[in-house]
Amino acid sequence: MRITAGKYRGRTVTCPPGVIRPAMDRMRESMFSIIQDLQDKAFLDLFSGSGLVGMEAASRGAQPVHLVEMDRKKRPTIERNISIIESPIHLFMANVFRFIPTAKIVYDIIYADPPFPMNGKLKIAQAVDAADILAPGGLFIIHYPREESKQWPEEIGSLTFLDERSYGRSLLRFYSHSAEELQSEETHEN
Repeated sequence: MRITAGKYRGRTVTCPPGVIRPAMDRMRESMFSIIQDLQDKAFLDLFSGSGLVGMEAASRGAQPVHLVEMDRKKRPTIERNISIIESPIHLFMANVFRFIPTAKIVYDIIYADPPFPMNGKLKIAQAVDAADILAPGGLFIIHYPREESKQWPEEIGSLTFLDERSYGRSLLRFYSHSAEELQSEETHEN
């Protein structure tokens, strides 16, 4: 696997042991081209596997980049992979559902790539919304199998559906954090 663009373009990323389904190059390139400007944007990679998506974000200027992975056997490989990144990048060894409510910063982009067999993927988006860790106008992106496409609503709390892209059996779904809800709350407080 290789980083496809930016400062670290062409660098090889090692695949860690255990179950992993790395994001396809074409899908990654498409996702980052949809996101466009990542310069100095806070990026969270949930279910990070090898760390490749977070490294790709860092290569394109995102900072800080936070990776969350629960499988402790993957830690040495991820740490070796991210050691080439000079900008702030940090690995959290944690269950995603435990990490989200304890996150210390607000992110501009949150990418979730849960295992395809995992049930209840919608709960990830609900947890992100409830924890309010996505900046107004920020993007929540989830990668999931085509057969689950009907379970995703247009709105999940303050997250509003923007776009969906298909890559074979894989789908990427983009939600935006609507700032309108926050503005109306601020108006009521004044």
